[in-house]
Amino acid sequence: MWWIYALLSALFAALTAVFAKIGIKGVDTDLATAIRTVVILLIAWAIVLFKGTQHGINGLTKLNWTFLVLSGCATGLSWIFYFKALQVGKVSQVAPVDKLSVAIAIILSVLFLGEPLTLKTGLGALLIISGTLVLIF
Repeated sequence: MWWIYALLSALFAALTAVFAKIGIKGVDTDLATAIRTVVILLIAWAIVLFKGTQHGINGLTKLNWTFLVLSGCATGLSWIFYFKALQVGKVSQVAPVDKLSVAIAIILSVLFLGEPLTLKTGLGALLIISGTLVLIF
């Protein structure tokens, strides 16, 4: 089932790039990011409230809070730089380079989470890195 969610994530990420490129025309990218964030905030809380899972907030530990906040900061910075890149670059260049995050995530998961680096995963990461370099240069 994970791969269905991952494919849906990829589909919506692709739509995000196209919609954002159109939406940021003549708009300050920080303002655009703020608007996008409010929309995401409303959708996320609507889902939590609909599912009735808001009570789980009481069970969060300091470690949960710390890393969820850090993740939120990283996401915010990612969006800010993504929108700035989209404003000056082409979607067909920016979106694939942004996906270098996949290879970086693989490397970080090995270094910090102790996940195994298989030949298949390592080769995939190298191909992503190679493709990114081709697009940049």
